[in-house]
Parts: sequence; structure tokens; C-alpha cells
Amino acid sequence: MKTPNFLPRRPVTMACAVLAASLLLPAAPAFAVSKEIVQLQTQVQQLQDAVARLQQSNDERMGVMKDLIQQSADSVNRMSSNIDTLQKQLQSRQEAQGGKLDQVSGQMQSLNDSLDEMKARLGRLEKLTQDIQSQQQSINANTPPTGAAAPMDNAAPPANTPPPATTPAPTRKGKPSAGTPMSEAAPAPEPPAGPAAPPVDDLYKTALGDYMGAKYQLATSEFSDVVKFYPDHPLAGNASFYQGEIANRAGHYQDAIKEYDRVIEQYADSNKVPVAHLHKGQALIALKQNDAGVRELRALIQRFPNSPEAMQARSKLSGMGITVVPRH
Repeated sequence: MKTPNFLPRRPVTMACAVLAASLLLPAAPAFAVSKEIVQLQTQVQQLQDAVARLQQSNDERMGVMKDLIQQSADSVNRMSSNIDTLQKQLQSRQEAQGGKLDQVSGQMQSLNDSLDEMKARLGRLEKLTQDIQSQQQSINANTPPTGAAAPMDNAAPPANTPPPATTPAPTRKGKPSAGTPMSEAAPAPEPPAGPAAPPVDDLYKTALGDYMGAKYQLATSEFSDVVKFYPDHPLAGNASFYQGEIANRAGHYQDAIKEYDRVIEQYADSNKVPVAHLHKGQALIALKQNDAGVRELRALIQRFPNSPEAMQARSKLSGMGITVVPRH
């Protein structure tokens, strides 16, 4: 009887089973590790996608912010340009207004000078008229009335009568006696008269013409003569003012301030007082004495509130950033 065929094959089958088991045992951990790697890779991919979306969102937001910033910068630039334009326009208007005020002030000064010259001429004509009237009254007083008889003492002697002989007065030595008339004494010699000064209106007119012709050195000398020879005349105040103007144009502000003070203090009724206040304040500001200059301009506004010089003072103070009380 033969042995079955499957009996000798059992060891082979067992070996195969063992081999299969050995192959299957390490397969389970490998599968688990690969699953975790896949999950990790999936999570990483999800994180990358989230980061990408976040980066895209940030890029979009940054783009919007850049647009807003650019728009804001453009608006600021436009506002700055508009402000610069407004400042330039305001400055040009202030300069134009200041130029007009200076022009008006110059015209007013010229008119005042012409008025002063006319007043001086009228005064001279009035004086001449008074002199003529005095001479006429003196002539009328010395003229005898018509038809009246001449006094006998003044009657002419007859033609054949010789003139009476005049007896010369005896000459005496020494002092005259008490009875000797004083008219017989020799008159004392008079001192020689100095050169007479020209009339004030002619002297002032010549000085003003030289000033207008920019002959400042000559005009200064002539204005000094006006003040020297006619210190109480109204034109002396004008002469002092123009001396200050010449010093001011030369940059000698201290000398100019002295002349302006003389006009303000000694010639209070002069029409040069307002402009003297104004130019004195400007000279003080030029000397960096701003407080004194501001006080002078405020004094001008308070004393002459409706004058063109007060308008210039307000414009000057406003340009310096100083509050000016509005005119009532």
C-alpha cells in the first residue's frame, strides 16, 4: 500500500506558512507609518494652502492699503499745493496792497508838500499885502487935506531975501555940559550886519527840489538851514522829517529816529507827524528793536486811526503775526 502524496509535502507547506507569516508581520507597521506620513503630508498641504490663502489675502489688503496711502498722499500734495498757491496769492495781495499804500502815502506827502508850499506863499503874499496897506495908511496920514492953507512956518522966504547965516557951534573940549543936546554928539558906529537868510519858502522849495532830484547831501544842508534860521516855522518840521528820510534811506536808522522824534515832539501840529510815527516804527524794527517798533506803530494807530499811515501800520503788524484791535 502506497503512502499519500500530501504527507511528504507538509513540511513545505509549513515553511511557506512560516514565510508568509514572517512577511506579513512587518507589513502592518509599515502600513501604519505610511498612513501617518500621508496624514502629515495632508496636514502640511492644508497648512500650505492656508498660508497661501493668507498671503494672498494680505497681498490684496496691502494693495488696498497702498492705494489708500497713495490717494492720501495725492490729497496731501494737492492740499499743500493749494496752500502754497493761497499763500503766494495772499503774499502778492499784501505786497500789492502795501505798494498801493506806499504809493498813496507818497502821493499824500507830495500833496502835503504842495499844500505847505502854497501856505508859505499865501503867508508871504499876506505879509506883502499888509506891508502895502501900512505904507498906504502912512502916506494917507502924511498927506495934507486938499485946499488947506500951509502953515506960516513952512512958507517959502521971499526971493530977494538972503538965507540966514548959520553960526557954527563952538567946539568944546572934554565932556559935553548938561545943557548940551544929545543930538550934537557923534553917533556910535553900528556893527556890520551879517548876510540875511533867504526867505523860508524859497529855501524850503530849493531843498525840496534837491531832495526830489536825489541830491541828498545838498538837500540835507538846505533843510538844516531851514531849521537853523526858521526853527519856529511850520516848514521846519517838514525839513526835519526829510532829514530823517534821507538818513533812513542811507541806513542810518538812529539818526533818522532822532529827526522823527523832533517832528513828533516839537512840531505836533505838522502833517508829517503820522508818517514820522510810521517810519520811526519801521526804523526800530529794522534795528531789531521789535517791541519798541510795535509800540510806536500801536501809538500811530491809536492817535491817527483813520490815516493811510495807520493802515500801513496794521498791515505791518499783521504780517508780523501781531493781533491788531479792529477799527471802530
